[in-house]
Amino acid sequence: MNKKTKPAVPAIQIERHILLIRGEKVMLDADLATLYEVETRVLVQAVKRNIERFPADFMFQLSKQEFDHLRSQTVTSSWGGRRYPPYAFTEQGVAMLSSALRSKRAVQVNVEIMRAFVRLRRMLEGNKALAKKLDELEQKYDEQFRIVFDAIRQLMTQPDPKQKRPIGFIWNDDNKKE
Repeated sequence: MNKKTKPAVPAIQIERHILLIRGEKVMLDADLATLYEVETRVLVQAVKRNIERFPADFMFQLSKQEFDHLRSQTVTSSWGGRRYPPYAFTEQGVAMLSSALRSKRAVQVNVEIMRAFVRLRRMLEGNKALAKKLDELEQKYDEQFRIVFDAIRQLMTQPDPKQKRPIGFIWNDDNKKE
């Protein structure tokens, strides 16, 4: 029997660092460095020493525009005086990091990160299956349930990150008193 061991990093801590950039689920170098308990520059140096292990579908560097957008999304900047945009690692890139860093901690953390990616994939598949069942039910029942089905679909859809609601008071010329 295997003894259940405490994970190196709690799943929730990993999952909140998985971002969707360029249509890929990725983790940023600074977040990974924190999880691995190394400095970001150490992680990046290890990657550059083993660059042949990190093709474009494993890792990419954010553009300045992506980096600026990402920074604007965080209320407090944890980036410090960073001079270059971060590297983003796909699931395969994260898996390759344990071989580049060569530490016991990196291996343990990678196991937990791989589990987090698998959980996310299962959740997405679950949503697809639920959507299919909903379609079938909707075809089976009449109009009286359409409102319920629409509400459930709305809850299932992720908000579009491109559509941001303005925060604060917006003043326009229509507000002028004459």
